[in-house]
Amino acid sequence: MRAEVYVRASEPAFLFFNIRFNWRCFCISSMEHQINEDIRDSEVRLIDADGTQLGIMSAEEALKVAEEKEMDLVKISPNAKPPVCRIMDYGKYRFEQAKREKEARKNQHIVEIKEIRLSPGIGANDFAVKLKNGQKFLKEGNRVKVAVRFRGREMAHTEIGEELLLKFAEECADIASVDKSPKLDGRHMTMHLSPKQQKATN
Repeated sequence: MRAEVYVRASEPAFLFFNIRFNWRCFCISSMEHQINEDIRDSEVRLIDADGTQLGIMSAEEALKVAEEKEMDLVKISPNAKPPVCRIMDYGKYRFEQAKREKEARKNQHIVEIKEIRLSPGIGANDFAVKLKNGQKFLKEGNRVKVAVRFRGREMAHTEIGEELLLKFAEECADIASVDKSPKLDGRHMTMHLSPKQQKATN
């Protein structure tokens, strides 16, 4: 399909331009393949849309074959000798490629670091809730940072915080491993857990 655009200059009146362009070549520079009139090799190896080898011919002849089929000529192997071109619906190819890339991004899991905060005097029920949340994050494939904050005189008993963190790690041992052991930094003691790789099941 070809479109014609006519541009008429206002002065002088006899200046008249007939600009032809193939809509399939529009914005070629932004695409990753050379297509149609942008292919100017003296010889190319042509492959039909169904995979049939059509032989070696000039790029001009190959483009005519593609146009007869109302499809595009696409260079798929530019470094081959001669370059390999294929006949295809390039618009449909780009649409399907973008769709696949979008689906891949949708299914891609981004690993986050989730933080669980504890206090030296945390009760058993609150600890169980924090533990459940941490295990949930780990099962989702995220890393977990567990932190204990010491206030006032609690700094004199940092071993309590360490015991809490080690207990937390022990409860998560089936699904996580300790990346960084409990470490005191100022008034905070932190520990990092990473999810264990799940074994594939048949």
